[in-house]
Amino acid sequence: MPFIPHTKDEIREMLETIGVNSIDALFDEIPKNLLIDEKELDGIPPAISEMELARLMKDRATTNKNNLCFVGAGAYEHHIPAPIWEIISRGEFMTAYTPYQAEASQGTLQLLYEYQTMMASLTGMDVSNASLYDGASGLAEAALMAVRANKKSKSKRILMPSTVHPFYRQTTNDIVKHQKLEVIELPFNKESGCTNIKDLAAYEAEDITALVVPQPNFFGCLEDVDALTNWAHQRNILVIALVNPTSLALLKEPGKWGEQGADIVCGEGQPFGAPLSSGGPYFGFLCCKSAYVRQMPGRIIGCTEDAEGKTGYVLTLQAREQHIRRSKATSNICTNEGMMVAAAAIYMSLLGPNGIKKIAKICHNKTKELAQQAIAIDGVTLLFKSPYFHEVVLRLPKPAKQVIEEMNDKGILAGFDLGESYPGMENDLLVCCTETKTQEDIALYIKSLKDILA
Repeated sequence: MPFIPHTKDEIREMLETIGVNSIDALFDEIPKNLLIDEKELDGIPPAISEMELARLMKDRATTNKNNLCFVGAGAYEHHIPAPIWEIISRGEFMTAYTPYQAEASQGTLQLLYEYQTMMASLTGMDVSNASLYDGASGLAEAALMAVRANKKSKSKRILMPSTVHPFYRQTTNDIVKHQKLEVIELPFNKESGCTNIKDLAAYEAEDITALVVPQPNFFGCLEDVDALTNWAHQRNILVIALVNPTSLALLKEPGKWGEQGADIVCGEGQPFGAPLSSGGPYFGFLCCKSAYVRQMPGRIIGCTEDAEGKTGYVLTLQAREQHIRRSKATSNICTNEGMMVAAAAIYMSLLGPNGIKKIAKICHNKTKELAQQAIAIDGVTLLFKSPYFHEVVLRLPKPAKQVIEEMNDKGILAGFDLGESYPGMENDLLVCCTETKTQEDIALYIKSLKDILA
């Protein structure tokens, strides 16, 4: 529906009807210091025509560069099979809203149900919801969920390794601090790039609600998930697994970590069918053991039968607290990234377990090949000794920021500068190589890096 603004006469008539002198009088409860000063709007340029706007956007688009991308850091360039966006670009998926009316939303509900089934299988958990906004907010929701679920803990304290994505840590802190949760950062071992279980000794006898375990962690390193999970469960601490879904085709699923498995699993679903589209939209996934399903935020789709014995799909476990008793509610996530979930469901269906496993192997092998060629360059070394998955840290003989800038001039996005988030790691470059990179791409990267460092 097009937006047609009201005329001045219509506005005057409405104000007279409700007995108000001006539009500003409708908002007189807002403190003056929060209102925008009209002078602050002086810098906004005057309106332009539709033709001029189209030309402006066309000119802006020409400034985009299709550089070779070797950046990972939570957003990964994978091949997206053509059928995925052909299907979800259909109006039934692209314009669909929250499926409150089951009788009119069976197609959407069935797709979400299939997505949940595949995610639960991939993570080794009992239940999955039908997505969150992104991986970072998904971790925050997992922390809030753990506080509600862990009845044996009263502290609201979350152990957060510093090997968790720095943006995820920041987002989690910003969200949970208003719920009076305390996030305690754990250091990482400088040789392994992983959380050292000995550093948990300080919390042996303390009341801790949950431990976050990233796998792989932000550096691409593989944590000792079994030892960390068992340590937590022996102390009545819930385990939140933060995972890359592609890695689960090769690595042990969180449901089998340690003796009891992780309790909650979350992460970013972007690798499953979402492009690197200037930062989004992406979606977060959240899975858990069945014992905690009533503490899970977001929508959950169930399968049932009607009075005639026909299969039907419905929104289930939608507690009334979501809409009425807000003090007891979980986060009411309605306008989630449903379209991205649809892409992920089709992605998993098209590739299947073997296809995703094949992609994971190719990604790891190409990253390993890139790393081996890089450390043959004088002055370049691997920073950590731990096994890794499709992402690795290179220590350079000069600042990573400078190398990134010079590589960008050669048409290559070289990686992520760890010095931006980790003081003392200014010469450390996080690089990733997925199945989209050819042997020629890797050779060009190595040659360019060698020339810059010479």
